[in-house]
Amino acid sequence: MPQERPFDLINKSLGKQVLVRLKNGIVIRGKIVSFDAHMNIVIEDAEELEDGNLKAKLGTILLRGGNIIFISPM
Repeated sequence: MPQERPFDLINKSLGKQVLVRLKNGIVIRGKIVSFDAHMNIVIEDAEELEDGNLKAKLGTILLRGGNIIFISPM
């Protein structure tokens, strides 16, 4: 079975809900609408979570690729 590249996996997540953990421990939930070669991602309907609970609604945001630890599909 051929291995998928990170960009292939992000591309499969376009338009779908994901969880994103950042280096500072913040967890964001939302829908990926675009990304670039630096893994900067734009998320719509973004929400910040704390202990799995909604902390803040953020709307549309840009996350810098260098701050992302992981992206997980929901």
